[in-house]
Amino acid sequence: MQTINENYDYWSKVRYEILPQGYTPLDLWRFVVADRQKSDIEVWRKYHIHFSLTNMMQQQCHQFDMNFGGSWGMPSLIPEEHKERYLVSSLMEEAISSSQMEGAATTRKVAKDMLRKHISPKDKSQQMIVNNYQTIQFIVEHKQEPLTKEMLLHVHHLMTYNTLEKAEDAGKFRQNDDVVVENAITHDVVHTPPSYKDIPKFVDDLCLFFNEIQHVPFIHPIIKGIIVHFMVAYMHPFVDGNGRTSRALFYWYMLKQGYWLTEYLSISRIIYRSKKSYEKSFLYAEADGMDIGYFITYNLRVLQLAFKEFQFYLQRKIEERKAASIYLKIPGINERQAEIIKMYADSPKEMFTVKDFQARFQVTATTIKSDLDHLMEMGLLRQIPLNKVKRGYMKGDSFDKVVSGLDS
Repeated sequence: MQTINENYDYWSKVRYEILPQGYTPLDLWRFVVADRQKSDIEVWRKYHIHFSLTNMMQQQCHQFDMNFGGSWGMPSLIPEEHKERYLVSSLMEEAISSSQMEGAATTRKVAKDMLRKHISPKDKSQQMIVNNYQTIQFIVEHKQEPLTKEMLLHVHHLMTYNTLEKAEDAGKFRQNDDVVVENAITHDVVHTPPSYKDIPKFVDDLCLFFNEIQHVPFIHPIIKGIIVHFMVAYMHPFVDGNGRTSRALFYWYMLKQGYWLTEYLSISRIIYRSKKSYEKSFLYAEADGMDIGYFITYNLRVLQLAFKEFQFYLQRKIEERKAASIYLKIPGINERQAEIIKMYADSPKEMFTVKDFQARFQVTATTIKSDLDHLMEMGLLRQIPLNKVKRGYMKGDSFDKVVSGLDS
């Protein structure tokens, strides 16, 4: 039973547990429910929202506290000169995945090129991704500000701009109860939100919950952020864009509470990969008397996976920098120029533009052009006119000779 509760298993799994003779699955389930009630915490009385605080939840939160603000704050792990590049990449991943969950249909490559090169979105899917990216940037810039009704509406407006059936619904609470949540495949109604008449009081309560420093009983900040995510999705205060907005508020709450590493985690990418489990965690909570322990448990696992992926990402970037360091043996080459040379060594027939390099290194066009001019002077690159203004860059006549000489 302890394992069942630590994993926060639902009845559909518990019923198939192997039991001693004389015990039925219902007997086991009654024990499980009784055990959960011992550590039950009420969150929102009006909606009967509650959860059981497990040892696993506390252990995971402790690990996050250590990792999100402990040794991972060491500059050597995220070198200052690379922080901006890593951050932009993570924000792009978050924006793309969160939008894809809501139906945005575009490839990662197209989406990243659009964001990096500041290309105007061509359709609704691309607009959703641009909106998500700009919303996250806004949140990062205003992370210390309190949540207010006006800020909530502004976040929703940023997130849904030019993507809703009725443009006027962006940044506006729903005015009726015609909204339901359907299964995307069967179109069965899986959730009917509370009345739109409850929204004003809900928003007041949400802002108080989001902004208050102390909460009785104490709820760990990470769990509070997850509760904020659940409550916005549950209330569905907008005609559309509730999922994207609720995930953005979780992101905001985590940053506000000092979990700076959240900026570098692509949380929605993990959720997108396990969308069925994400949806089930909502369904289980509602089916089991508004016990959101299922949703909390799922999201804590998501955070663990997102952190592990970030570790792998960092390690891969460190290895890439090490691989590029061989080109620093070339006299007069700086680290960024060494990485540019590696790009051509890895893709010998590729042509890159100034914008491509700007997007990769997050520096100004002037800085990149200075690097490219230097590499052209050395014969490592050559310039190809694409039109009257734009230029492309390919391997120069001396490239192979200089690079091959590094191995000798």
